[in-house]
Amino acid sequence: MTVEHIPVLARTLAERIELPPDGVMVDATVGHGGHSLLLGTALGPAAVIVGMDIDQNAVQRAHATLKALACKVILLHSNFSQIREQLQSRGIEKVDLILADLGLCSAQLADAGFGLSFQANMALDMRIDKRLKRTAADIVNETAEESLADLIYEFGQDRASRRIARFIVQERQAEPITTTGRLAEIVCRALRRKRGNRRSRMHPATRTFQALRIAVNDELENLKILLTSAPGLLNKNGYAAIISYHSLEDGLVKRDFIQNAKAGIYKIVTKKPIVPTREEIEENRRARSAKLRIAQRQ
Repeated sequence: MTVEHIPVLARTLAERIELPPDGVMVDATVGHGGHSLLLGTALGPAAVIVGMDIDQNAVQRAHATLKALACKVILLHSNFSQIREQLQSRGIEKVDLILADLGLCSAQLADAGFGLSFQANMALDMRIDKRLKRTAADIVNETAEESLADLIYEFGQDRASRRIARFIVQERQAEPITTTGRLAEIVCRALRRKRGNRRSRMHPATRTFQALRIAVNDELENLKILLTSAPGLLNKNGYAAIISYHSLEDGLVKRDFIQNAKAGIYKIVTKKPIVPTREEIEENRRARSAKLRIAQRQ
């Protein structure tokens, strides 16, 4: 994985969140370690960073990125839905920051082993965590048409989900759909749009691919568990900071923060989500849809 990953809204996070020198932070999506590196430079030898990621390759990259920090660094190949169990097993009861960047990194999209991209023809996999059993190809080739349409509509928010599902089922009857390229072409035909159509900034298959990735990795259910776990793990004045990239994720975070604020558990730091500056988007196009929400434990 040689593609460089640029952490999104990292400097904004560093400006908004002040950790004690001996603080404990959980980077629940440590990736290549960019966010942890920037925040970790302010931490002393008594501090701890717990980095979690479902991508084993990313954990290895994070180790190289963070090894020079003065604080203790614990890196785990684990889903953030296991945050409570992972911390308890290491004797950590409370933390000062729980950070999650829910986006894919450029290296993952470029890596044919993940099968995430319609920009190149890859095996239709989409498992970020290779310990998972079900691939996107399994869903596409085995799910009943109505259920497949529901999945594309619910997780991809595509109004043409019925038509897309019908085309997929028709095509798989002739031959199983096993590559990202073939699936993308099927969706383009269903929507009667060419892959190179420049009238729309979004590729026709974007929503279908999003839906499948969410389903394969159970992303929304895992996010719900993380959000539910956070209040019980945060110290007083500790922060929950979540960077989301589409309305399904952002809606979950927004509703959770509001509910906890009404209950007197959180103070919402970001009344409106923070978005990247024009300069950051020019430097890193993948940041363009990012939204950062921060809440503070009361």
